[in-house]
Amino acid sequence: MTEKLSFDALTSHLFGAADILRKKLNPEEYRPVIMTVLFIKRLNDEYEANVQKLIQKGKSEKEARKKFNHAFTISDSANWDTLFKTKKSIGQKLNQISRYIEEENPRLAGVLTATKFDDKRNYPDNTMEDLVVHFNKHNLSNDNLVKPDIFGDAYEYLLAEFASETKKKGGQFYTPHEVVRLLVLLTKPKEGMRICDPTCGSGGMLIQSWSYVKEKGGKADNLTLHGQESNYQTVGMSKMNLVLHGVANFKIEHEDVLEKPLLQEGGKLFTYDRVLANYPFSENWKAEGKESDVYNRFKFGIPPAKDKADFAFIQHMYATLNDKGQAAIISSQGVLFRGGVEAAIRQGLFEEDAVEAIIALPQKMFYGTSIPGCILLLNKNKAKERKGKILFIYAAKDYKEEKVRNILRDEDLTKITKAVADFKDIDRYCHVADKEELEENEFNFNVPRYVDISEPEEPVDIQKTIDEIKKLDKEREGLEKKVQADLKELGFKI
Repeated sequence: MTEKLSFDALTSHLFGAADILRKKLNPEEYRPVIMTVLFIKRLNDEYEANVQKLIQKGKSEKEARKKFNHAFTISDSANWDTLFKTKKSIGQKLNQISRYIEEENPRLAGVLTATKFDDKRNYPDNTMEDLVVHFNKHNLSNDNLVKPDIFGDAYEYLLAEFASETKKKGGQFYTPHEVVRLLVLLTKPKEGMRICDPTCGSGGMLIQSWSYVKEKGGKADNLTLHGQESNYQTVGMSKMNLVLHGVANFKIEHEDVLEKPLLQEGGKLFTYDRVLANYPFSENWKAEGKESDVYNRFKFGIPPAKDKADFAFIQHMYATLNDKGQAAIISSQGVLFRGGVEAAIRQGLFEEDAVEAIIALPQKMFYGTSIPGCILLLNKNKAKERKGKILFIYAAKDYKEEKVRNILRDEDLTKITKAVADFKDIDRYCHVADKEELEENEFNFNVPRYVDISEPEEPVDIQKTIDEIKKLDKEREGLEKKVQADLKELGFKI
């Protein structure tokens, strides 16, 4: 019997694919082809494994291959064997197979066809053949894995490596796993909820929300999971990620959410129980004409067009919360203290009692940028005792330093989530500010204005200091007498 793949063996296999292409292509070029070939192999192996199980239960092969028996189907013209046997124009065949799979499985639209692989300068036949042969080494069905969920975990690990290698661009599609985990722990999604990430990247927020509900014993498939993403290739990556994690029900739209929000019902924006997001920091946007936005998303103010789309994203997310909705939003810290219209937006959010907590994060947390971020926790249903108040948390000192970036440890996540749950002052860590204090600071939300982050002075033992001074005085007197004696012995008059 073939030994089942462990997590380490699986990740090693996936990184081996990257090694084949790394010398010839940069990460932005080799990432799509690796993910596409991997996805086709995984779908094929799972489909064939399910067909064999149905045959063993007494169905004919023809019956076993019928579409209604499978989450996703693979026809003979698009199966792995067809790709494996192709020796010429492999990139062109990969494009064709990708198109066939999407046509057979409409939910996968845009997953495989976002990139074209028939450019032989980038994807020559010999390299493509090496890649296909590499992926042919292992059966990637759940039956050949130590645990079914390790495939999604390994794929997530691969995404993190891609994000690290692509430097600046990496942060646009991938938010570090533990940061996403923090947002999920803060918002505690439950079965039956509507959850959205309007700048969804590779879909990590939706996947971890789904996993959290599953961990807690809830029916994760009862969640409504929506996302929108402006980059077409990243839309495919997001759908791929969700499928490979076993998430069956989701909706991911492709478009700029500020210009064309597509998640609607009856001509109005969908509203959600939870919104979790890491929007692109400090981007340009089209501010002109947004005063008459048909969705009334920017009622607190229109942010400047250049480098200041931050509060446009934040206000969009707030507008999509239902009456009891919560949002956990990763942002640059500039939104906390910049003046002008952004100060007015902060004031408007406070006066609507929308802000529950603000958490300052360590620097160098994200791929592609070293600037420190923060989390805005918005809540349309704050507890009575929290109304008119904001909890400020300075979590910037608690992290583990690593080579590529700093990471939040489990104890750091626990410390933050407990502070939010307790909602009370902790010296040099967090502070509950009321309206009077916020008005005094002119609605500047910069966390160090509310939390003393200076290092505490060492306490001085006065008696010990006096004793040390007396001891030094005696030593000085002894030295003076010795010097005088030495001078006298040498014949000097004192």
